[in-house]
Amino acid sequence: MKRRDFVERSAAFGLLSMLSACTGQHASADAAAHQPNPNNSPKPATSADNQPVTNPLTPPAKGTIPVAFVISEGTVMIDLAGPWEVFNDVMIPSRGSSMDDQMPFRTYTVAESRTPVRFSGGLKVVPDYTLANAPAPKVVVIPAQSDSSKAMLDWIRGATKTTDVTMSVCTGAFILAKTGLLSGEAATTHHDAYKSFAMKFPDVSLQRGARFVEAGNLASSGGLSSGIDLALRVVERYFGRKVAAATAYDMEYQGLGWTDANSNARYVKAEASTDDHPHCPVCGMSVDRATAPQSAYNGKTYYFCSQAHKAEFDAAPEKWQ
Repeated sequence: MKRRDFVERSAAFGLLSMLSACTGQHASADAAAHQPNPNNSPKPATSADNQPVTNPLTPPAKGTIPVAFVISEGTVMIDLAGPWEVFNDVMIPSRGSSMDDQMPFRTYTVAESRTPVRFSGGLKVVPDYTLANAPAPKVVVIPAQSDSSKAMLDWIRGATKTTDVTMSVCTGAFILAKTGLLSGEAATTHHDAYKSFAMKFPDVSLQRGARFVEAGNLASSGGLSSGIDLALRVVERYFGRKVAAATAYDMEYQGLGWTDANSNARYVKAEASTDDHPHCPVCGMSVDRATAPQSAYNGKTYYFCSQAHKAEFDAAPEKWQ
């Protein structure tokens, strides 16, 4: 159930005012209310953070901001679910009396058809709209997924002409790059895909170790959970840090990557592959030497997570050194 539906139904039981009050209190609590706990958990952003928002976005005075999630077979669940939850948890009681004003983001899924789409792990999702009839979005989210069609790429290109943000999550950056929109721009992706992305899209400035990257109305995040941080960053750009911090608080999300685009620095340097603990040279995945496909090049044996990555390496082994 979407949080909007939950709030609307809860109103009948007198809970709406309580939820609104709680969210307002979270947004306005001062820094003293959020001191680090004895376990040294991260200190969340609070109303003490009054610095101007960099690269701000202008929300509509009233009504919702449509957010389209582009999906197909193999969509990675957290890449969609993380940002989806962020956008649906934003609540600003002072913005108006209606749910469309107080809960400003309207999320929906878009696919080539309304045939159920199988996500990672087997979950099936019935898309809300097709590429042909989807409402015009102001935010587009591109999760990692198995592949992209020409129709999908064309739709993303067309939608991006009028979006405030078109954002990729994880290896959704490959799809965004295939549109050509990232040509000459900066972007990031999952750390295990750095090599592959850099070779496939040499005209894109790959930012290793970035939690997220912004380039005009384009944005990209690192892997998986990084999409939560990029979504919170989009909320901050629209409504300010206090609203984004309140959203993270309500989600019980303690990560602060959304406040620091460079917070994935630990992934700049890939883990070393050794004989005892080999990694696939294409994607960096840890593999079992006893069962993994292998190739020899320049007197060294390489182990792969799949036959597909072995074939990709064998086609041009010098590129993977």
